[in-house]
Amino acid sequence: MTQLAGADALISLDPVFARLAVGAGHNLWNLAHLTTREKAFVCLTADLCHPHLDLPLAMHVQMALANGVEPESIRELYRHLAPYVGYPVLVTAFRRLAELGLPAALDTDPVEPVPLHGALAHAVRDLEEVDPGLAAFTEDQLAQRWARPGLTVRERAIACLAVDVLYQTLGESLRLHAELARGAGVTDETMRDLLQGMAEFGLPRAWAAARSLSLLPIRHEEGTG
Repeated sequence: MTQLAGADALISLDPVFARLAVGAGHNLWNLAHLTTREKAFVCLTADLCHPHLDLPLAMHVQMALANGVEPESIRELYRHLAPYVGYPVLVTAFRRLAELGLPAALDTDPVEPVPLHGALAHAVRDLEEVDPGLAAFTEDQLAQRWARPGLTVRERAIACLAVDVLYQTLGESLRLHAELARGAGVTDETMRDLLQGMAEFGLPRAWAAARSLSLLPIRHEEGTG
């Protein structure tokens, strides 16, 4: 069974709660259809969405590093999530990563946008009918992220699905990220494991997302969208 980082710190807060929390943590970390990296990214994403940037973030960073996730991958996850959870919270999150001793960024190159296609391009075109200015900003943000090295499209889509569950953006955003995840090889079993893991961060949110996913008509498309 996976040894969870920070369990002793929880015991010092409340022993009964610690046992409950460790049990919930084992639920996520022992799921069969998510990779270890994906489980770590789900936890690190949840820390931004609540936000939980004190002890929970420290525990999840420690857990990620202990399971072989490279520091630069954590940085890339947070770069990817900035427009989804909001740039201001990422300022605090990156400061916390520095306080926790995460090495300085290896990638300092300019960001090169990559033209969108598939589901991402469809989403922008649909948004143009509602608000062209917002569509242009959205296209710019997505084009700067989805084709970058460091994370796979599947990992990026799973992190975005975690945001959808926690923010309860269960319409167009959930549909887009589910399409991207499916196109990157996410199966029904993976999706169920993701929802089960997300239940640690709020049962009602996971329930609502499970219901919404069961009702969404998903277009199966290949590639990054």
